[in-house]
Amino acid sequence: MLVTYLVTHLSNHALGLISVGAAESGRWWFVALWRNPLGTAALYVALLTHAILGFVALYQRRTLRMPAAEAVQLVFGLTIPLLITGHIFGTRVAHALYGREDAYTWVAYALWAVRPELGLKQTAAILIVWAHACVGLHYWLRLRAWYRPLVPLAYALALLLPALALGGFARMGREVAAWSAPADVARRQAALKAAALPPYASAALWELERAVYVTFGVALIGVLVARAVRTAITNRKRIRVAYPDGRSVTVPVGFTILEASRVGGVPHVSVCGGRGRCSTCRVRIERGAEKLPPPGESEARLLRRVGAPPAVRLACQTRPTGDVAVAPLIAPAPTHAALDVAGAEAGTEREVAVLFADLRGFTSLAERKLPYDVVYLLNRYFETVGTAIREAGGVANQFTGDGVMALFGVETSADDAFRGAIRGAAGMIAGVDALSKSLAAELPAPLRLGIGIHVGPAVVGRMGFAEAAYLTAVGDTVHVAARLEQLTKTYASELVISETVATRAGVDVSAYPREEVTLRNRSAPLAVRVVADARALAGRLGGP
Repeated sequence: MLVTYLVTHLSNHALGLISVGAAESGRWWFVALWRNPLGTAALYVALLTHAILGFVALYQRRTLRMPAAEAVQLVFGLTIPLLITGHIFGTRVAHALYGREDAYTWVAYALWAVRPELGLKQTAAILIVWAHACVGLHYWLRLRAWYRPLVPLAYALALLLPALALGGFARMGREVAAWSAPADVARRQAALKAAALPPYASAALWELERAVYVTFGVALIGVLVARAVRTAITNRKRIRVAYPDGRSVTVPVGFTILEASRVGGVPHVSVCGGRGRCSTCRVRIERGAEKLPPPGESEARLLRRVGAPPAVRLACQTRPTGDVAVAPLIAPAPTHAALDVAGAEAGTEREVAVLFADLRGFTSLAERKLPYDVVYLLNRYFETVGTAIREAGGVANQFTGDGVMALFGVETSADDAFRGAIRGAAGMIAGVDALSKSLAAELPAPLRLGIGIHVGPAVVGRMGFAEAAYLTAVGDTVHVAARLEQLTKTYASELVISETVATRAGVDVSAYPREEVTLRNRSAPLAVRVVADARALAGRLGGP
């Protein structure tokens, strides 16, 4: 709600780059949207809720040691009321109580020519409020799979919108100040008259504004005093958190394990910033598990989702009541003291289609050939299947022996990924058939592929070391796809896909044999379809 208000407000300012008249026209729509009873109530409730949650978050922190982005978010959030309260009371509240017409003609002229120091204050307010909003949105969205490709665009828009808004403000201020024609001067004077307030109204508005400052100051001091009292009480009992490298950190009872790591300068990954939205901060409890409170509902749900064993907890959610020994399960990247950005190194969870393919009978074929001939044959094979995968929108990320792993949905939408995986399988089969014909004189029998495809969530990221790092995926979806590829031998088929693949791809597979297979670590059988001809299945997809 607040971000929507901010975007529409700054966009209205940006119209000032055209003229004051254009901004006034846009303001009509802005006022209609936000100054009706419903819009006003929603905005004020959102603003009050945001402030309360900010104080709650400040109180809940057991330490003020935090990454730079979190510190900026906190400081900017505490600065915003001091910067915008005067502007709110001088425009919106004055309009509601005393009928002030806060048109752009008056506001731009007043802030640009009459009180330029207030213009500078509002400029700082725009930049700080916008930065606060952008940092908050980034922390919220950066774990979403769809957000990562949009980061460059989001970054450009984050820079462009305030620049346009400030440019519009400056353009309007210069325009109104430069008016000299009698009609324009009269227009400016009329705007100043409509915005004028009697002394008693100005005094009453100042009293209200000062009350907001006092309330904010009292609330802030109250939170800080409450933190100090809590610290004094909890400092009577301190606990020690021990780490595998021999280091230990002593903190008061009530600190989370992640906060203890930050206090002690122990590198500890936390992609979501300690908000309980990821599992990268998880630790294995080596000793002292009986001194931990049971997981809350959100922590338990997230631990179940990642299949964590009972001894694993989220460091950002766990507040020990006694001494514990923990082992962080995700090591920080070498270039970061604590990984606090989501990206290739951290990995992102997304829904992908995973394809595994294996060249049948290749081991016996390779035994009868010279090593250089095997390399030549494998390179031709990898080129063939890699091309088919790329043309279908996938990424061939692993070539191991005569096996191939490909991901669909890394560079395309999820819907395109499911259909692309089937088309990729058909293209691989067709390509290997063509390769077999071109190398018929060198092969004792045509080359044959077995392919398995499954879809589901997986963590996708760069793994490995230095130059050997490569993009790959891990998770149950990957294991299932590999198992389905092995089933092509059992069923003597070109392709085995889970029914989930067919459903998400929107293809009719009723004509293909249905099997229910039991896989390791899965309590329920998995329904699969056995496809003898992958190209015929791809033909059922239709479209390009």
